[in-house]
Amino acid sequence: MMAKEKRGMRRGLTAYGDEDFSLFLRTAFIKAMGYSDDALDRPIVGITNTFSGFNACHRNVPELIEAVKRGVMLAGGLPVEFPTITLHESFAHPTSMFLRNLMSMDTEEMIRAQPVDSTVLIGGCDKTVPALLMGAASADVPAIMLVTGPMITGDHKGERLGACTDCRRFWARFRAGEIDQPEMKEIEAKLAPSAGTCMVMGTASTMACVTEAMGMMLPGGACIPAVMAERLRNAEATGARAVAIAKEKLTPSRIMTADAFENGLRMLLAIGGSTNAIVHMAAMAGRLGIELDLEGFDRMGRDTPVLVDLKPTGQHYMEDLDKAGGVTTILRELMPQLKLKALTITGKTLGQNIKAAPAGWKQEVVRPFNNPIFKGGSIAVLRGNLAPDGAIVKQAAASPKLMQHEGRAVVFDSLPDMAARIDSPDLDVTPNDILVLRNAGPIGAPGMPEAGYIPIPKKLAQKGLKDMLRMSDARMSGTAFGAIVLHITPESAVGGPLALVQNGDRIRLDVKNRKLELLVSDEELAVRRKKWKAPKPRKGDERGYRKLFMDTVQQADKGCDFEFLTAPLTKRTPSAKR
Repeated sequence: MMAKEKRGMRRGLTAYGDEDFSLFLRTAFIKAMGYSDDALDRPIVGITNTFSGFNACHRNVPELIEAVKRGVMLAGGLPVEFPTITLHESFAHPTSMFLRNLMSMDTEEMIRAQPVDSTVLIGGCDKTVPALLMGAASADVPAIMLVTGPMITGDHKGERLGACTDCRRFWARFRAGEIDQPEMKEIEAKLAPSAGTCMVMGTASTMACVTEAMGMMLPGGACIPAVMAERLRNAEATGARAVAIAKEKLTPSRIMTADAFENGLRMLLAIGGSTNAIVHMAAMAGRLGIELDLEGFDRMGRDTPVLVDLKPTGQHYMEDLDKAGGVTTILRELMPQLKLKALTITGKTLGQNIKAAPAGWKQEVVRPFNNPIFKGGSIAVLRGNLAPDGAIVKQAAASPKLMQHEGRAVVFDSLPDMAARIDSPDLDVTPNDILVLRNAGPIGAPGMPEAGYIPIPKKLAQKGLKDMLRMSDARMSGTAFGAIVLHITPESAVGGPLALVQNGDRIRLDVKNRKLELLVSDEELAVRRKKWKAPKPRKGDERGYRKLFMDTVQQADKGCDFEFLTAPLTKRTPSAKR
């Protein structure tokens, strides 16, 4: 009764001490779902159902699942959907980053626990794609990524709107008194006009493009708007391919190699992508024993210009990038820098996929390599006595004049402290000062929220100030912009140098030379360190998932993954020449 190959219903049998009985019992219960013996004898393709009434980015997941099922059945497989945790940026307390690892664990264990020969991972909103890929990498069962796709743009008084870059732009104008409450309510109803993820190069769009470049998604799948018929055809093709990778045993570890991560990092730089992607890619790589080398990434940035003219770095939107040929158009420009022999989910190499794609056409969204929108790397990695283990700045979306700047620190000790004082008319702050937020990292917040986009103090915003230097151990949304230093590591909550900064200290940022320095003597810092005390535990830190998070989460340079989920390091990426 037992087959030699453990596939389909025979995979991962429940332990009853008798495998034949386990299979008999499983088959009896699955037949309650109405399946025939013929159906149950086919390759079983699991489909992650990440739909939720709280997740507008995944509003189209039910129809995507139906299209995936169609593709699976046309290819001779049996599709079976199963639920996983889902996350939306605006509906996750305290932050979706806090729950990303939980979603990855849910995904990993459900893939392990259920008899699936392959899995279609359906994600979209920022943390869902890395969480699904992290879980799939750890389970290492054949898997393929399908994204929900970006929203189409809205319109306000003849101006195109895109969540959430324009959310932040209009909110800044509202805080400055340029827009009144009734008009903000109008804008609120127009910013997210359809299902799908943010239609700018935020984290969701970034991770979609990076995933395609890494080879875990079918070519052309990253940029198709959520509401287009082509999105459903892509889902159908993904379902069909899921049957094939089950037969080919094409596992994530064969695709998500050091070369694939290097291709993904090149894509991140060329699209002017979200700084969040560095944290997510470090976590994904860590699941496979690959170390993401920040210095190597910075070297790559020096010769990888920003080619995509898309908000927040440029002017266009994701639907425009799709019309321009999507990720393939970018890959063509990057070909001399890519690892073209990297295997992809098609079973072919990245180079073969690019060669097989339709020819390009005249367009204005993706610039030629020799005529970029921004030279010198969209993201720079900083070091110095304020960030011994690194910090990053998205220089492509910042005021150039602030990339070399020295100023006086105006310190906010926590998120509540910032909320209480940022708009006070008594706040001692000038445009040349540097706003410093601490205790907003992985442990300090907890969950490393997207609080790095510190608002311009109201009294300065009302005078027309649009940008000033800000820095923290927090993250920033990929949809945001400004002269903002992020991911300062180690974070202040574990005693990083950021914890020692005082109001009035001088800080120097020198992006050209990749330096971030606190201009305080070593002797003075030693005195301050002796006086420093770790933050007291908060209510809730002592139990449940929160305790697991607090006890095991790693710092930003390690991807904020749980230490026990990472694999022993055996490789390093990228391999860019020194």
